[in-house]
Amino acid sequence: MKVGVVTFPGSLDDVDARRAVTIGGNEAVALWHGDDDLKGVDAVVLPGGFSYGDYLRCGAISRFAPVMTSVVEAAGKGLPVLGICNGFQILCESHLLPGALIRNDHRKFVCRDQRLRIERVDTPWTSAYAEGAEVTIVLKNGEGGFVADEATLDMLEGEGRVVARYLGDNPNGSLRDIAGISNERGNVVGLMPHPEHAVEDLTGPGTDGLGFFTSLAEKAFA
Repeated sequence: MKVGVVTFPGSLDDVDARRAVTIGGNEAVALWHGDDDLKGVDAVVLPGGFSYGDYLRCGAISRFAPVMTSVVEAAGKGLPVLGICNGFQILCESHLLPGALIRNDHRKFVCRDQRLRIERVDTPWTSAYAEGAEVTIVLKNGEGGFVADEATLDMLEGEGRVVARYLGDNPNGSLRDIAGISNERGNVVGLMPHPEHAVEDLTGPGTDGLGFFTSLAEKAFA
């Protein structure tokens, strides 16, 4: 499958995401924030980083980038979209996902290997995992605390839209230990940890993040 990875001004992990896409058995396609052409891709990744310097709010300016007009429209038609860290923030700012990401409750940047439990496995991004799988993936953020009102949190829980949950000590104050969520359809997923940094044994904590990228290939050839 052709997977587009968007580069915004200030993107940090776009190259890493493209490499993870390739290792996962897909073709990586570079997309530019200022171009609304998605180049016929089958899925899109919004990578981590500090798009537009995180001015106003993280992801607030990126939401208005020309490429996002096309991403929002295509997501509404079922295009798989994965937002990682800053990409998750952009998805929330774009109203493709509910809630918001705010400054970590301890007011410090966190960078560590983080244990997670994968809870939704019927998305295009998580089908390679078994439900309840416990994985270790890199986490690095300063504004990673997921918040929403109680009604929204209950909706996400009740509809099975919590994709991943933190295990052990909560690293950033995310309500109900939520590390990632999906839209109702399941094609749009936001994840605060960085699976692209856990795809090779040589670097990072191992290969537990690879399933986010192999899931697409498995779906294509199922």
